Amino acid sequence: MTVVRRPYRTSAVRRSPWPRCRRCSGIALDLGSSRTRAWIAGRGMVLDVPTVTFPGSGAIHPIQRGAIVDTSGTARMLDRLLGHRLPRFGRPLVVVTTPVLDGPAFREAAHTAVEILRPRAVHTVPGARAVALAAGADHSRPLLVVDLGAHLTEVVLLAEGAVTDARRTALGVGDLGAYGTPPGDLTDAVVDMVTAMLRQDRGATTRTALRRGILLSGGGALRPEITHGLPGRLGCPVQPVPSPHTAAVRGAAGLLAAAHHHPLATGSG
Repeated sequence: MTVVRRPYRTSAVRRSPWPRCRRCSGIALDLGSSRTRAWIAGRGMVLDVPTVTFPGSGAIHPIQRGAIVDTSGTARMLDRLLGHRLPRFGRPLVVVTTPVLDGPAFREAAHTAVEILRPRAVHTVPGARAVALAAGADHSRPLLVVDLGAHLTEVVLLAEGAVTDARRTALGVGDLGAYGTPPGDLTDAVVDMVTAMLRQDRGATTRTALRRGILLSGGGALRPEITHGLPGRLGCPVQPVPSPHTAAVRGAAGLLAAAHHHPLATGSG
């Protein structure tokens, strides 16, 4: 893909060492429709596996296109994947990434599912905000984040770290092979969503963010057949965040550490 310049400023993030105590355990979760990723305090990334559960003879996908469609199945999956990895008598602090749109429904279902891990507290964070944190983005200026997921694509406008506008389409990288969707359809969808933001923005926030450039995340961020045309069609720089497929969970891990040392730092519930 074409990269004009870096649309964000990165800086080293110093995290205080996670305390070695059972009571202080913590988990960052990114529950995607295709992959589930988990980061455990003091151990780093411990999971990057298909989002699937096995209630009987077949496999069930409890999360589909940005929605938890089977809360009990999600709970069973989390118990199977993480229950044995946690201290026996510990109660972890949990940070979960959520899609920006349909966030309230996802948050409610995620809170219910995560109860299987006996958390002492659960925080949620919009996935786009987590991505910006993982990238070390400068939050003093508006930023556009495009998350090209397996079955969902979101375009999110952040201003001072908060979501001010968002668009989504139930189309992702996983649709390109299985359903024969041309890559150009996904490119067109991103362009259409950004264009809609520009038309409805009475101020200059979206235009300012475009001049800065777009930050790409998700597995599709490294798919040139999707992204190569974006800089020319949008007239702005386009840059994938490092390791874009794990950016959301890494950003959530940063918030996890912040929430431990400063409980109100996540700004989410």
